[in-house]
Amino acid sequence: MITINSKVKEIIEAQGAKDYPNETCGFILGNFGSDDERIGDEIIIVENARDSAEAYHRFEISPDDFMRGEREAMRKGKDVVGIYHSHPDWPAEPSEYDFNHAFPLYSYLIITVPKGSSGEITSWRLADDRSSFENEKICIVDSLI
Repeated sequence: MITINSKVKEIIEAQGAKDYPNETCGFILGNFGSDDERIGDEIIIVENARDSAEAYHRFEISPDDFMRGEREAMRKGKDVVGIYHSHPDWPAEPSEYDFNHAFPLYSYLIITVPKGSSGEITSWRLADDRSSFENEKICIVDSLI
């Protein structure tokens, strides 16, 4: 399960709509809780590094941005617990590309953005043996203590 505060959800929704018709992406910062739970309370928005001809259906986080995200999390005493991206005019389900480029450690939040308006948000976790993506419960709270 991943727990995020409502502000994180609002930022993901706004960024997905803003970057439409291209995919948006970024990091979710927070901490790893007990029982493999992730707790996310902050977002780092990342520019989609994908070539503009492909950005409408693919996202890419550059190695420099990945390092910047990890360093920012460490500086704040947090972890990168997840990565989010949007699916413009497509369901909030991982594509084969998403599956092939995922890491088992993170939660992957996907927001559908039909016709430029934010829609459903889902979360997915890659199995440790990389055999499958499993749907993960998202708990949205007003604030995290």
